[in-house]
Amino acid sequence: MRKYREEIEKYIDDHRDEMVEDIIRLCSINSQRSEYVEGAPFGEGPKRALTLALNLAEKYGFEITNYDNYVGAVDLNDREKGLDILAHLDVVPEGEGWSVTAPFEPKEIDGKIYGRGTSDDKGPAVAALFALRAVRDLGIPVKKNTRLVLGTDEECGSSCIQYYYKKEQEAPMTFSPDGEFPVVNIEKGRLQGEFSAALEDGGDKRLVSIEAGTKVNVVPPKAKAVIEGFDIDEVEEKAKAVAEETGIKFSFDLVPVFEITALGANAHASTPDSGNNAITGLLELLCRLEFSPSKKIETIKKLYKLMPHGDTSGENLGIAVEDERSGALTLAFSILNLKNNIMHGFFDCRIPVSGDGEKILKTVSEKFKGIDIEFLEDTVVKPHEVDGNSPFVKTLLSIYEDYTGLKGECLAMGGGTYVHDIENGVAFGAVFPGTDTKMHGADEFVVIDELVAAAKIFAQAIVELCE
Repeated sequence: MRKYREEIEKYIDDHRDEMVEDIIRLCSINSQRSEYVEGAPFGEGPKRALTLALNLAEKYGFEITNYDNYVGAVDLNDREKGLDILAHLDVVPEGEGWSVTAPFEPKEIDGKIYGRGTSDDKGPAVAALFALRAVRDLGIPVKKNTRLVLGTDEECGSSCIQYYYKKEQEAPMTFSPDGEFPVVNIEKGRLQGEFSAALEDGGDKRLVSIEAGTKVNVVPPKAKAVIEGFDIDEVEEKAKAVAEETGIKFSFDLVPVFEITALGANAHASTPDSGNNAITGLLELLCRLEFSPSKKIETIKKLYKLMPHGDTSGENLGIAVEDERSGALTLAFSILNLKNNIMHGFFDCRIPVSGDGEKILKTVSEKFKGIDIEFLEDTVVKPHEVDGNSPFVKTLLSIYEDYTGLKGECLAMGGGTYVHDIENGVAFGAVFPGTDTKMHGADEFVVIDELVAAAKIFAQAIVELCE
């Protein structure tokens, strides 16, 4: 039996209902990033979530620090740095297809809490806070400080944490409960490509506009296009065939314009196979319609050929690569807008550790140049890796094994977390093997028993890493 395990387990179990209540309160806040206002760098929603989280920590007796509403910090004690736990309070957009509850009306149903942010990452953030409470309230002696760092812009580039580390030094060890158990010690590299083109139009049967996607790191569940000069019958016939082949659902509105809506399923861009991309489904249909000849349609068809529906590995772009340590490259066509004959779009590419980011960037740039589309991105985020045999990682794996009875091993993931640029940082939970929490999708949830277990594991980690 690990030292203090019985006390930790009893404490967390005794505070289970309180933890659920705090998660529901926090997830009731729509903390998507919005426009800057004075005192709220990422909008009012993220600020409200941060204020509530810090108020909860202060109510529980912790010393808190607010870094200009970019980041908040909760300290276990005032001793030297030992461990940082990085979590975030911002969320992705609601998306389509919610059925259990509204995104920001979280509900506890059959041992789960449903709502946007329950899994990513407000639930795990609260679990980490209760882990701090357990260690402090139980009077467990630790020689170093553990600091819970709560950011508000992880989903849109992590500028909050960059701001924080301009003011603070990294702790010797860092984990983020924004991934999966056991330990994620490898995060793929990332290329978020942006492109644009001015397209010449012409003819009676024309493509007027496209509006699709909201975030670069989200597989889009909805895409819309406005067309002219078509009869509904010829469009419906083509759409039926595309729907049967792709699983994309189409609907039509003929007033005041002929608008096509494609519905797929959203997913995190690092796991595009778990969604159904509405952009590529819509483009498949548009490419089958008999438009009047134009440079616009010609270019759209060439673009679609580079990123067709179902190609989530970059095969058609010529950038597919994979390895045993981190898996295959992934590609998600995530945003596309066409208005006034100006096309603007984004895609998200996650690169395994064996991938040559600069070579991939060059290949993509040349492919887009070859179809007269300007490629605007010139930055590749390199993969991140921490030694799986380090004492830090081995301690985390050992605790996980003892608390769960499951094998502890290091994992690689395509999603990027706060620790991507932290020298000795890994993702540690809070999702357990075999559980799909629908993160970034409709009906996102967290299993309460699993989050309670995560809080116990986090508390034990604090004790053993800082004792």
